[in-house]
Amino acid sequence: MPRSPWRLGNRRLYAVSLVVYGVSLVPWRDGRDGMYSFIWRHLPGNALIKALISIVLVLAVVYVLFQYVFPWAEPLLPFNDVTVDNQ
Repeated sequence: MPRSPWRLGNRRLYAVSLVVYGVSLVPWRDGRDGMYSFIWRHLPGNALIKALISIVLVLAVVYVLFQYVFPWAEPLLPFNDVTVDNQ
């Protein structure tokens, strides 16, 4: 019985079939680098400055989430709706 090209053991044929159908296995093959490389390219400075700016941006996002988004969303979430009775 012939093996299916979609089996995991037949990776080369699977990769070729993906490329034939226009799906790239690596994002830079079709000109798309992805979100993080887009952000990295548009940050000013050398690699050290970009890394420091990236850390500051991540910390700012975490701060905004913990200070504003999570407290706003807490009453909307069913954390206190328990189904076990006290017996």
